[in-house]
Parts: sequence; structure tokens; C-alpha cells
Amino acid sequence: MSTQVHPSITTTRAMDTLPKLLHHHAHTRPAHPAMREKDYGIWQTWSWKQVYDEVLLLAGGLAALGFRRGHTLAIVGDNRPQLYWSMVAAQVLGGTPVPVYQDSVASEMQFVLEHAEAHFAVVEDQEQVDKLLEVIDRCPSLGTILYEDPRGLRDYQQPFLHSLDALREKGREFIACHPTFLEQELQQGKGSDIGVMLYTSGTTGKPKGVMLSFDNVLITARNNVEMEGLTADEEVLAYLPMAWVGDHLFSMAQAYVCGFTVSCPESGETLLTDLRELGPTYFFAPPRIYENILTTVMIRMEDASRAKQWMFKAALELARKVGVRILDGEAVSAVERLKYWLGALLVYGPLKNVLGFSRIRLAYTAGEAIGPEIFSFYRALGINIKQIYGSTEASVFICVQPNGQVFSDTVGLPAPGVEIRIAESGEVMFRSPGVFHAYFKQPDKTAEEKTADGWVHTGDAGLFDERGHLKIIDRAKDLGRLTNGGMFPPKYLENKLKFFPFIKEAVAFGDQRDHACAFVNIDLEAVGNWAERRGLPYSGFQDLAARDEVYELIRDCVNQVNADLARDPLLSSCQIHRFLLLHKQLDADDGELTRTRKVRRRFIAERYAEQIEALYDRSRPSVHVSTEVTFEDGRKGKVEADLRLADAEVHPAATAPLRKAG
Repeated sequence: MSTQVHPSITTTRAMDTLPKLLHHHAHTRPAHPAMREKDYGIWQTWSWKQVYDEVLLLAGGLAALGFRRGHTLAIVGDNRPQLYWSMVAAQVLGGTPVPVYQDSVASEMQFVLEHAEAHFAVVEDQEQVDKLLEVIDRCPSLGTILYEDPRGLRDYQQPFLHSLDALREKGREFIACHPTFLEQELQQGKGSDIGVMLYTSGTTGKPKGVMLSFDNVLITARNNVEMEGLTADEEVLAYLPMAWVGDHLFSMAQAYVCGFTVSCPESGETLLTDLRELGPTYFFAPPRIYENILTTVMIRMEDASRAKQWMFKAALELARKVGVRILDGEAVSAVERLKYWLGALLVYGPLKNVLGFSRIRLAYTAGEAIGPEIFSFYRALGINIKQIYGSTEASVFICVQPNGQVFSDTVGLPAPGVEIRIAESGEVMFRSPGVFHAYFKQPDKTAEEKTADGWVHTGDAGLFDERGHLKIIDRAKDLGRLTNGGMFPPKYLENKLKFFPFIKEAVAFGDQRDHACAFVNIDLEAVGNWAERRGLPYSGFQDLAARDEVYELIRDCVNQVNADLARDPLLSSCQIHRFLLLHKQLDADDGELTRTRKVRRRFIAERYAEQIEALYDRSRPSVHVSTEVTFEDGRKGKVEADLRLADAEVHPAATAPLRKAG
């Protein structure tokens, strides 16, 4: 595994801020494409020189409006080049960008804007302007709102509201009057400056503002670039929230270190089409994206002819036998290699082309455990997908799987420059160049999470296996015990349930109880397609989830999970005894999930306390539920249903040695 920077990468560690890296690319490779955006069905491209010019215009406009060193700039919207440029424009002036999750409701945005003391905000469109106007009176520092898309805003007369086009004009005038000011400000920045502030998802309480310096993100980015041999020729699709640390590292820090091209999709609805058209070489997606893509493939194959189904299954079986070995460079017979080549010609190649994965050299997944079957499916096709483990406080990378050491049941070895230790409590702790500076205005929380000598608590329970790879079992605080002393790892159980395409979300219960039970959310698309092929009518999500046939479908999934758990002596006692299918999707707008789709356990335990207790009452066949929901237009309403309580098959515990996955 090479640790040398690819010769096409011309940046150095002395270029210690994003503006300095941008300045370098604009002057040494001005014509190389830096960003693309699909708008009205057409891809538009900006070179590094054009991006540099745009950033300076925005920086000049911000300076003209009073933005100064130490100010904060909120960014709200989908992945748009102008929003990325606004972040760097703020950094040119010595300010700190604060991306905000674009699907947050107004009250959630208010907390971040107020806590971060945002002075300016750059937003995408009317929707985001309206949210900020709703809360601006409660955000005393916020004095200026700038918008990128003017549609619907013509009659808005607020004096503090400006378009980015108007900002650019102010920037031209400012630069004409102060021709050397921006260059001086840019060079004044240094690696120890706070480059970005990213707010945590707030799984256990109010979000915290994680202050990351340029050194944090750029040293971490470069270490990974050198490990993986990334080059200036990579193509990346930026589609995950700008407020997420991964997007900041992949779409900004690494892009600026390498000088590769970042593309923004037209919208969330066109993502898969845009992915196919672009054909990225470097790709990140959470497990759910890979699961959704695989579900789509399998649904389509159900509708294919018998001949095509046979060819697909035969090719896939061969790929599972030899594909991963070929990808890892292991020995494979000439006959197997020839068969795999034919499979690639007839099946794998066309399939990857349809998915937009033909050119991928490196793909990552993280956030949740990915199902072994899903993981092996992509690797069998020759796609180098690997798991990483990280956090906002680490500037992403804590662990990464090296080439040739990719296992479905681990998150890899410590990333370059990272030290890891397991505390006596079983909690994973790390120290690295990416360790965050502090939580904004929360020194007490900073002291709780980060020791004086730089070790950070992850909150995850884990262990190193015999290969030296880290295994994450569960959140340390969530890891519980059954009354019989058996281990109860809820996240582990939930992930095993979500390995099935019919299950979108799951919540497990069992701490300090006799046995485990679970809530299950069906996947509407997958189960709906399954029902339609069988001629089962339904009127919507609630009706479909209540059908006996769907309960039996999900029972089969739960039974398979129990059968797998029964083979593991450490986990056999946490088999799921009873479950119910929820009448509605768990939703971030209803407070049940974070904006990064993590379960808010405490909230769910309170909201559904009666339904949880009913699962543990064997005398009850059903339970009523009445839930307040938030509609897309912000209106509130109630959804009521009688939920059936279903038993699952529980297997005797195995006495064999602990099974190792992979």
C-alpha cells in the first residue's frame, strides 16, 4: 500500500487553509474543472480559476456589507456550488462558516443560528429564506440574509435581504477600491484558525457546535489521500448534507488538497440519474443508499424474464465465489477468471453502468453497520467498497479498512495518524491530528469529551479482534443487560433487522427486561412492490403495514435474525421475542429521528411507552396508538391505529464457540 502522494497532486502541507489551496489551484492549473452542477438538465462546469474569481467576488461583497474576521456565516441549502464558494469566501476574510441541515424546521435552525452567533446567512431559495424570516427576531446577531435562487422572492422588501448576484456586484466595486485587501486577508489565515463549525445531530440533547481548525480537516484529508492514492483526476458527487462532516472532508478538504472535481446533482429526486451520468471515481454513501440501490436492482429482477433471472443469479453466485478474491488480488484459477470475465461482460459491467458505478476506484460507507450480504454484493461486482469509522470530533477518520484487509464485521485499522485505545469500560477512545478544537461556548462539554492530553471519548463500545481490526458493538450508553445477565446491544439488533430490504427502520428494547422486543418500520417501496406482485391491494402505508401477509413477511425476517443470534453464545439471549409494525414512518420532523436518521431512543421510549409495555404483556394481542405528526406544510395532525403484537420464533442457544463473521 503506497504512502506517497500521487505526482499529479501539487499541493503541500504549507498550504494550510482552504483559501490558500484554492489560490494555488487557480494559479497553477487554472483550466482544470473544479466544480459541476446540473441545472435544467444540463451540466455546467467551473474551472479552478473561475471558482477562485467567484469566491473573491463573494468575499468582496461580504466585506462591503461588514463581514469581518471572527464573524460566523450560516449556510443553508442543498449542495450548490455557490454555497460551497460562500463558505470559502467567509474563510478568506477570517470568518467561520456554519452549515445548517437544510431540512431542519425553523425552530431547529433558530437554535444553531442563535448559538453560533451567526452574523450573516447564505441560503439557497425562498423556502430557506422563509424559515429564517420566521426566527430572525430571536437571533440577535443575524443581520444579513443572502439568497442564491431569486424565484418567489421578487416582492420581499426587507432591507437586510440581498441576492448573491447583488453581492457579487458589491464585490466588484469593493475589489476595484481595495485591490490588495482580499489577497492580504487570504494570506493572513493559518492552519490553527477555526475553519468550520459543524453541529452534532443532537441524538441525546441539544446539538453541539464542533469547532474544527484547518489543520484538523486538511491534515486528516491529506493523510487519507496519501493512504488511498487519490489523484487530481477523481470525480466526486456531492449530495449528502453540507452540514455533515463527511461532506466537508470529501467535497471540500480532499477536493482542495487533490484538486479533483466535485459535482452537485440537480436535486434529490434526480440523484440516481445524475449518478449514472457522472460516473464518479470516488464515492461515499451511508449503508441505506447502498441498500436502496440493491433493493431497486432486486425488484427489477423480479420483473425480468426467467432467462434473465437465471443468468443474473448464476453470474451473481460466481461473483460471490471469486469476485472478492479477484478484487483483493488473491489467486484465482484461469477457468474461474475467464468465467468471471464473461460475467463482467454480460452482467456485472452492464449492471454497474446502469448504477453509475462503472468508474468507481474507491467507495466508502459509514454511519451504521452495513449488512454482510449487501457489502459482499458490491465487492463481488468488483467495486472496492470499504467501511470507515469516524465522527465529527475526529474530522471523519478514526478507522479505515486497508486494501486487501476488508472484512464485513470490522471497521478496519486505525487511520493514518490515529491512535486508539479501549477504556476499561469498553469504550473506544482516540487521539489524532483531526481531534476537534472544542465545543463552541461549552467548555464543560469539551472537558467531558476530550482529555487534557487529547484523547476523545467516542461513546461507542468496541474491541480489537485477532487481526488488529476494530469492531464496534454498540453505543456505550445504549449497551444494556437483560435480567438474566445477557448482553443487550440494541443498535446491533436494529442493524441486523435493517439488513433486510423490507425493513427501513427498527427500534429494539430489552435493557433490564427478561427478553428483547422490537418496533419495525416497513420499507414502503420494497414491501409495496412485493404486495403488488402478489395482487395484495392497499391504500397507503398504514394499511399495508397492518396486513397479515406483511406481518408474516416481517416475521420471517425476525426469525432469520433470531436464528443467526442463536448461533452466537454471547448474543443468543437477546433474540427478539415479540414485535409490532408501526403505523407510520419514524420521522425527524416528529422528533423520532435526528436529521442524520439516528433513532432518538429516549424520545421514542416516552412517546410509545404504552406500546412498549404492551409488547411485554403476553395477554395482549394488540395495542392502540394515537400519534401527533407534522405534515410537509408544517400542519399538525394525528394518526391512530390498532397495532398487532406478533410473536417471533426463539431458538435454543448454541454451545459452539463464538462464530466469526466475514
